[in-house]
Amino acid sequence: MRFSETETVELKSEYTEDIKKEIIAFANTRGGKIYIGVEDNGNVCGIPDSDFTIQQVSNAARDSIRPDITMSLRYNIITADKKQIIEIEVQCGTHRPYYLAAKGLRPEGVFVRQGTSAVPASDTAIRQMIKETDGDNYEDMRSLNQNLTFVKAKKEFELRGLKLGQPQMKSLGIIDGDGLYSNLALLLSDQCPHIIKAATFSGTDRESFHDRAEFGGSLLQQLEDAYAYMNLRNSNSASFDGLLRIDRKSYPDTALREALLNAVVHRDYSISAGTLLGIYSDRMEIVSVGGLAGGLSYDDIMLGVSCSRNEKLAGVFYRLRLIESYGTGIGRIMGAYSNHKSKPLIQVSPGAFKITLPDMNFISPENSVCTDNFTEYDVKIKTKEQVLQELFMRKAVLTRAEIEEYLGFSASTAVRLLNSLLQKGLIKSKGNGKNKKYICSFNEQLAMRNE
Repeated sequence: MRFSETETVELKSEYTEDIKKEIIAFANTRGGKIYIGVEDNGNVCGIPDSDFTIQQVSNAARDSIRPDITMSLRYNIITADKKQIIEIEVQCGTHRPYYLAAKGLRPEGVFVRQGTSAVPASDTAIRQMIKETDGDNYEDMRSLNQNLTFVKAKKEFELRGLKLGQPQMKSLGIIDGDGLYSNLALLLSDQCPHIIKAATFSGTDRESFHDRAEFGGSLLQQLEDAYAYMNLRNSNSASFDGLLRIDRKSYPDTALREALLNAVVHRDYSISAGTLLGIYSDRMEIVSVGGLAGGLSYDDIMLGVSCSRNEKLAGVFYRLRLIESYGTGIGRIMGAYSNHKSKPLIQVSPGAFKITLPDMNFISPENSVCTDNFTEYDVKIKTKEQVLQELFMRKAVLTRAEIEEYLGFSASTAVRLLNSLLQKGLIKSKGNGKNKKYICSFNEQLAMRNE
């Protein structure tokens, strides 16, 4: 019998640790055979104790290779040139990619057969194998990162009196049948690579940029941070019905919550682009990538038809009582604006889903009498203190004279309002007399946070 190395044949004179890499490479490619007791040049040197060597290989495969590959291996003891050698038949695996447990699903742990050698697989090849084995459903695929922590997720479960141990992780789909973390686990983990990008603009377009932020970590942490960012900019407007003061937020809390949850639960996480949150003077926009799932149309979702792209993620959110039932989010958003003339706008493309929430307190300039930088609506309908706060949001450093000029306030009114904002810690003062300046504390804190 003549032996030579090929794409499907590997020769080893004796057992070495490298045999594990060869087994992985064959299982990840087209299968093959490993002969132990044959030198690289094809000469048969034999194995003194074939049973012991088979046990070595079997133990190494069982203990060091993931997922379990033992069912894909066949051992034969054959005689060549009157010497015993071992033939290991490696089948192409059904749970690719196989990898060294100590290295994980990274190129240094995953090998493929290339010519007569076992070489590290590229990240692209690893992802392709996962897709071919696990299917196209992103949240069910094995995560490339298996070094995950769940500090935020466990805290959220504990707050609701729920456990998040191994049994619960398996039932929710966070851990698969082989004990590996899925992409659902990746989304809920503190190492989640997807982010929410937020930006606030002073006007109705992108020309007057005010601030920006990015929210990362577990999707549960992102939800919390993004909602806080939105709520901070959800200002109150006051009006009076006789002696009764009526406060109304710019955006209904229900609409903000449901729009944000919709973007996080239904986006396509196989695409690396982040979820976008844009806040303008007249509206708030939330854009998630992926379009509609399951072939649904715009008319379908307006009728309350739901088809979740990330069914298991939605299941986790339902368990955490973040969503109450499926297919009701859009209806809740529209219902929150039932008594307002402006309605939310929903736009759908093959690659994106966008919800625009109108600011219920916004009055367009063409419908108001302008007084320099502020409209008549700003000064007469909103409280003077709120108008002053908004001026500081637009111009972070002001003198008292500038405030009187911009807003038409008297000196006594300006002093009273400035003292109120100083007491609340919303602004700080610097200098004395005519040169005294007032600085917006919020903008100062935001600048420090972004540094």
